[in-house]
Amino acid sequence: MAATALDQALAFLVEADRLKSVERQTWLTDGSRQENSAEHSWHAALTAMVLAPFASEPVQVDRAIRMLLLHDLVEIDAGDTFLYDAVASADQAQRECAAADRLFGLLPVEQSLADRALWDEFEAGQTPDARFAKAVDRVNPVLLNLATQGKGWRVHGVRLEQVLARNAGIAGPLPAVWAWLRSRLEQAVEAGWLRP
Repeated sequence: MAATALDQALAFLVEADRLKSVERQTWLTDGSRQENSAEHSWHAALTAMVLAPFASEPVQVDRAIRMLLLHDLVEIDAGDTFLYDAVASADQAQRECAAADRLFGLLPVEQSLADRALWDEFEAGQTPDARFAKAVDRVNPVLLNLATQGKGWRVHGVRLEQVLARNAGIAGPLPAVWAWLRSRLEQAVEAGWLRP
């Protein structure tokens, strides 16, 4: 018996639940454990809602939120690639693209094409909505590291120049947020949470 569109949609949702098992390197603010990718996606979506008034150009927040809810689904297959791991980053795009093919392919065709197009738009980062979503995606790990006295940074020996280089994309879409974070990063170095 052929799967109906509803069968496909529900099977996709069951598969998407696996995102809760993908552990990230960022710690919860209480320091009790590392967050998982599903928690990160929810927090990023909420961050988009809250930070939209600070965007430097008009954005469709609902589209950005959809991108943020979809963009890390590929980690179900590809795993979370730590932002500061150059070796793992080398084939990240290839692994994630293959995962996107499989995961979005589980959905009914029309929805599959629409969601994959949003995922591709996020990855390309060329539209105002995608630039905003990508910036938002980078804000939370910095905030959580600041809230935990650099717990994730300290574990991995992360340096200020790495954080600045990997998060510079926040500056254009969210200049006031980047200025705020930038000042706190200097304080993190002074406090010994982040290597100079």
